[in-house]
Amino acid sequence: MTAGKVFYFDTTLRDGTQGENVSFSADDKIRIARKLDSMGIHYIEGGWPGSNPKDMDFFTKAKAETFHNARIVAFGSTIRFGNTPENDPNIQALIEAETPAVSIFGKSWNLHVSEALGISPEENIHLIKESVKYLKSQGREVIYDAEHFFDGYKADSDYAICTLLAAQEAGADWLVLCDTNGGTLSNELSEIVGSVRKLVNAPLGIHAHNDAEMAVANSVAAVQAGCTQVQGTVNGYGERCGNANLCSIIPNLQLKLNFAGIPQEHIANITSLSVFVSELANLSHSNQLPYVGKSAFAHKGGIHVSAVIKNPDTYEHIHPEDVGNGRRVLLSDLSGRSNIKFKAEELNLDLEKYQEYIPTIVQELKQREHDGFMYEAAEASLELLIRSITKNATETFDLKGFRMLIEKNEGEPIRSEATIRVLVNGETEHTAAEAAGPVHALDQALRKALIKFFPQIDEMQLSDYKVRVLNEKDATQAKVRVLIDSTCNGHTWGTVGVSENIIEASWQALMESFCYYLINYYKTEPTAQSAS
Repeated sequence: MTAGKVFYFDTTLRDGTQGENVSFSADDKIRIARKLDSMGIHYIEGGWPGSNPKDMDFFTKAKAETFHNARIVAFGSTIRFGNTPENDPNIQALIEAETPAVSIFGKSWNLHVSEALGISPEENIHLIKESVKYLKSQGREVIYDAEHFFDGYKADSDYAICTLLAAQEAGADWLVLCDTNGGTLSNELSEIVGSVRKLVNAPLGIHAHNDAEMAVANSVAAVQAGCTQVQGTVNGYGERCGNANLCSIIPNLQLKLNFAGIPQEHIANITSLSVFVSELANLSHSNQLPYVGKSAFAHKGGIHVSAVIKNPDTYEHIHPEDVGNGRRVLLSDLSGRSNIKFKAEELNLDLEKYQEYIPTIVQELKQREHDGFMYEAAEASLELLIRSITKNATETFDLKGFRMLIEKNEGEPIRSEATIRVLVNGETEHTAAEAAGPVHALDQALRKALIKFFPQIDEMQLSDYKVRVLNEKDATQAKVRVLIDSTCNGHTWGTVGVSENIIEASWQALMESFCYYLINYYKTEPTAQSAS
C-alpha cells in the first residue's frame, strides 16, 4: 500500500542551467528530456521562451518529439505592471511555445512587491490573477510558483496566503511554495506547509533551494506535510548552491517512504540518468553524490569489507542495484556483472550466449574507467566494446594511418589538413581534406574515404563535440576525454575517446561514431562503386 501519489517536476533544463558552469545546447536539452520522459518524470521545464534563442530552439525541437510520460513546460513570470496579458511579451512567448503546461512565478513576499516591483500589494495581486486567468483561457495547465513564499510567509503570512488564493481563484492547477533563498529549516517549513494546506484547495508543490543544504530534506518534509508535486533538478544543479536533487528525492520518497511516483522499476535507472546529465553538462560526476555517486556504496578494507561480504545490510542503507549503482568491494565483481547485463539489455545486446565473456568485459571496463573512459553518455562506444570482446563485431573499415598538418600564416586564418588511409572491403583508400579545425578535417577526410563504399554516409552528421581535461595537474601533458554526439534521421548516439593527445582522443571518438552508424543504421553492404 502506497503512502500517496507524488508528481515530479524536473527543472534541470531551466533552473539547473542557472548554476555556475552548467550549460546545455538545444540538442543536449532534447536528449535529456527524452531520458527524463523514459524515467517517467511527469513535468519537464524546458526554459524561458523569449529570453534567449537556445530556449526557443528547444521548444521548436520539442514540438517534433513524442513524449510518452512527461508534459513539457514553458517558464515565465506574471505580466509586467501596466501590461495586459494580450500585450505582455513574456505571456505571449509562453503561448507561442505551444507547451501543454506553463509555469509562472509571482511575488509572495511584500518586501519584493514594494522594493523589487515598486508596486502596491493590491497591484501585485492583480498581476497574479490576470496572468493565471489568461493562461487558463488559452487552454494551458498552469503551475503557479509562489516565489520567496516561506520568507514572505514569515514576514506577513496573511499577504503570502492572499497571493496563493489569488492564483487559485484565477484557476491555477498547482500552487508551488518556493524556498527561493534556500534558508528555511525543515521544522518551520513543515509547519508552514501544514498551515497552508488547511487554507487552500489547489494541489501544493515544493520548490527548494540548497543554500542551507536542506533542499532534499525540505522537499521530503514538504511532501509529508501535504505537497504532492516536487520540483528539482538532476544532481541538484542550480543557481548558487543548487536546487533540490531529484536523484536523492525520488529514492527517499519511493524506496523509504513508499510514495508512488515514477514506475518503481525505473528507479534503477537513476544512476545512469545522473551520470548522463553530468556528461552532457561537461562536468565531473561527483563521487560523493548520495545514491548515485561512485562512492555511495564503496567499501574500503578492514571490518567494513568483511561485514559487507557476509551481509551487505551491515553497511548499506539500501541495495545499490535498486538505484542502478554498484557495490565497490575489492573481493567481488558481482556489481560489475549486474551493470554489464543491465546495460547490454538497454542496448538490445543479447549476452545470454556470451556468458563466458562477461568477466572479461567487466575487467576491461574497470581498466578503461581507470584510464579515463566514461560510457554513460557514450553508449555507442560501449556497444562497440562489447561487440569486440564477444567477437560479435561487424567489419566496417580499418585505419592504416593518418597525418595532420596545422598551418598558421600571418594575417590568415589557421588551416588544418588531414591525410588518411583506410582499408575497406580489401581496398585501400588514401584521401585528404582541409578545414578550419583538425577534427573537422579528420571528419571530412574519413567521409571522402568511405563515401565510395557507403554512398549514404553523408546522412550521418556530428552534432556535438566536448573535451574535458582529466588530470589538470599534468598541465599540457594531461589526458583529455573527448565526447562526440552524432545524429542520423532522428537517431542520436555518443562515442568517447581518451588520450594524452587530443587529436588521438578525437580520432577514437570519431572513428567509433562512424563504425556505430555503419553497423546499426547503414544496412547496405560496402561496394566499390562511386557515390554518383
